[in-house]
Amino acid sequence: MVYRIPLTKARANLGSVVRRVHNNKEYFIFEKDGIPVAGLMGADELEDYLELQDPKVRRQIEQSNADIRAGRTRPAVALLAELHRPKVKKRKAER
Repeated sequence: MVYRIPLTKARANLGSVVRRVHNNKEYFIFEKDGIPVAGLMGADELEDYLELQDPKVRRQIEQSNADIRAGRTRPAVALLAELHRPKVKKRKAER
C-alpha cells in the first residue's frame, strides 16, 4: 500500500516508517507543502529497480522475451538436470 505523509511527520517518525517499509512492504511518498518530493521503498526492491535501469540488463530481458516468443525455451526440469549432471573432465589430446 502507498501512503502519503508530510515530510515533517516522516522525519519525526522515521524509525516507525522504515520498519513498516521493511516488515510490511509498504511504500511512502513524502510531501512538502502538499507536493510529493521523495519516496521510500524497501532496499531489495530499490536494487531491483536500479538494476532494470542498466541498458545491458534491459537488453538481456528484451532478448529473453524474444526467445520466449520465438519458442526458444526448454522446461526447467531439463535445465535442472543439466546443472546437476556430474561434470566429466576432458582429457588433453595425446601428443
